[in-house]
Amino acid sequence: MNIISLGAGVQSSTMALMAAHGEIGPMPDCAIFADTGDEPKSVTDWLRWLEPMLPFPVARVSVGILSVAATAVRKSKLGGYLKPGLPVFFAGAGMANRHCTMDFKIVPIQRYINMIRGTARVSQWLGISKDEAHRMKPSRKAWMDNRYPLIELEMSRLHCLEWMQRRGYPKPPRSACVYCPFHSDDEWLRLKTEEPQEFDRAVAFEKKYQAAAAQTRLDKIPFLNNRRIPLDTIKFEAGKNSELFGNECEGMCGL
Repeated sequence: MNIISLGAGVQSSTMALMAAHGEIGPMPDCAIFADTGDEPKSVTDWLRWLEPMLPFPVARVSVGILSVAATAVRKSKLGGYLKPGLPVFFAGAGMANRHCTMDFKIVPIQRYINMIRGTARVSQWLGISKDEAHRMKPSRKAWMDNRYPLIELEMSRLHCLEWMQRRGYPKPPRSACVYCPFHSDDEWLRLKTEEPQEFDRAVAFEKKYQAAAAQTRLDKIPFLNNRRIPLDTIKFEAGKNSELFGNECEGMCGL
């Protein structure tokens, strides 16, 4: 089976449409979108546009709303804790371990694939481009191989945007949760100016996450930006605080 891991961003959308045009083969059996419940409206709108453009089905999988799960204080003998962990920045220095991608993207996608594959071996297509080749990883499942068609074609993110433009398609959005700490200044600015309600969601989430963290054994204040000050007080500057998705080593987000 050939299955696309569809993030509904620039790279994975380009890869899916290239497959639809027969420029990457064989034709995928399906694409799978892992819905965290916290993508911006631009991504959900894009996905609604994209689905009928593809000659193969798009399955949506979810294990719930990430922001709800991430702010639920859990109890243990050692005290309260938060799960799944987000890659937040701690006041002073340091960064939290990240489990959100594994719990809300990788695991539900792999469960769905395992449910539909029967005994077939699976080639999972991931939309990593050549400028992010360091994010490539072998599959952790014996029955599945990871494939990187954009790497095979030596395509960068810019090449993907150029391909979309040549075909007359609109520009895809950045695919990531509205509050993702890996946002660059450009993405925070875009959210603030183009999707202000989504930016407000991120501001509200930061405050809720900090309040939840204060009820745990964590002794540092978490922030969503590496300046380590409240999101709604930051003066974002275009071209500064460059893209941090290179740290997203699971290769599933921002694509």
